[in-house]
Amino acid sequence: MRNLIRYCAILSIFLMFSCGENAEKKSEETPAEETETKTEAEVSEKNVILFFGNSLTAGMGLEPSEAFPALIQDRLDSLGYEYEVVNAGLSGETTASGKNRINWVLNQDVDVFVLELGANDGLRGIPIEETKRNLQDIIDTVKEENPGTKIVLAGMQIPPNMGEEYTTEFRNIFPELSEKNDVPLIPFLLEGVAGDPELNQQDGIHPTADGYKIVTDNVWSVLEKVVEKE
Repeated sequence: MRNLIRYCAILSIFLMFSCGENAEKKSEETPAEETETKTEAEVSEKNVILFFGNSLTAGMGLEPSEAFPALIQDRLDSLGYEYEVVNAGLSGETTASGKNRINWVLNQDVDVFVLELGANDGLRGIPIEETKRNLQDIIDTVKEENPGTKIVLAGMQIPPNMGEEYTTEFRNIFPELSEKNDVPLIPFLLEGVAGDPELNQQDGIHPTADGYKIVTDNVWSVLEKVVEKE
């Protein structure tokens, strides 16, 4: 708990200064066309798992091969699963900007869609219902584009700066959406990593390569029940 409180404090201070800047720069520095996705020709022979999220999915501060989507690909390959992982993480992403980007991302066929968004909303104090509605709209869009796509939702927690009520309601967004839509939930993406200086980069927010190994385990504990071995 002490580590989580320390993590929350660092996270709050960092994002107070960086989130706005990231939002302003993301279209300039990381346009949608440059997100690390595979072309349809490259993934057509395998089922596709698409990770749709923010800097935690993108692997900010590390090589792409060290981020958890790449580590999930390694695990799938080692176990003989015929899946191609697509990392569609974008630093600074909110649920609103994710909602605007979702149709472009779904230009390719997706078999498993992992939704990791919401943390930036909570840290900016965006109304709970707005965040929840945006996440629901993203889920609905995925279902409409391809009813056969399996959806996995990644849960997140935020610092208590916005007050206990807001913090609790934010945390509850994810299990509530999971139950409503009957989709699997990763309870807390950063479980076992948040607040541990040895597992986070100097900013105290983004996992190190070792931290991402734990995040990978958190994701795989749910994802392994969703993927199918051919």
